[in-house]
Amino acid sequence: MKVISQWEFAKNPTEVIEAVEAGEAYHVVRDGAEVAELRPPMHRQRLNTEEVIERLKPLPRVDYAQMRAEADEFFGIDRIDDDPWERSRG
Repeated sequence: MKVISQWEFAKNPTEVIEAVEAGEAYHVVRDGAEVAELRPPMHRQRLNTEEVIERLKPLPRVDYAQMRAEADEFFGIDRIDDDPWERSRG
């Protein structure tokens, strides 16, 4: 990633933006400290349902019982049956 000063960017903004459009990335510095980063936007790839499923297949399966036990250990078990909506109805 290239480093340019704020002054250099202000002097030639069109040139810098054209370079960013072409794929370059810049750190903009002022008084030696980075103040901005210029880079091309990351284009999000749209996936259909089948593609999402394929990408998720390698992930480990969630063990609900283990997850619930860990949540109970972390948050405590008092919260399970403590429904604030039920309390408000008396």
